[in-house]
Amino acid sequence: MDYLVSTDAILVLRCQEDDSQAFDEIVRQYKDGIYNYILRMISNRDDAEDLAVEVFVRAFAAIKSFRRDSNLRTWLYRIATNLCIDKYRRYGIERKKLVPLEREYGDGEIRPMDLPDTSFDPEKLLGQKELSDQIHRAIAKLPEKLRAPILMYDMEDMSYGQIAEVLGCPIGTVKSRIFKARTQLRRMLLPYVQNT
Repeated sequence: MDYLVSTDAILVLRCQEDDSQAFDEIVRQYKDGIYNYILRMISNRDDAEDLAVEVFVRAFAAIKSFRRDSNLRTWLYRIATNLCIDKYRRYGIERKKLVPLEREYGDGEIRPMDLPDTSFDPEKLLGQKELSDQIHRAIAKLPEKLRAPILMYDMEDMSYGQIAEVLGCPIGTVKSRIFKARTQLRRMLLPYVQNT
């Protein structure tokens, strides 16, 4: 991770010295992650592509004022998050997301559930599709302030500190929001899981 941070710092410095190839490298390095994050936030491929491009347009326009002591990755994800929030506010997009199932163990730790391979069982495939649809609906019902941090943590593998920087809030708030999101998802999905 330190290597990535130092590489990012060098790329930013080169961009600030008008090296266009350095910005191309930033785009190559982060475009897939940014696109996938936005797609999970808004569930529309065309809009996700447009917003991903907009992230890099805004980053290019503001790279000269980027503070080199900041983290490039979290800065790009903050831009992406703000664009998604603006899109929701302006257009009231239908929100469908997928979050991995997790279980709280006796020690209080939350870990992913081990699921058997049912890839060749048609009945199981149908059940998984139904569960996936239920998860999409449950995530869509989460408020934005809970949805963004759980997606960043579970899907983008960002640390609490990085999420706090992206959202501009304390780490404790990030942890609390992720916990609340998981609690709400469990509550919403419990009737479905019990009936299957």
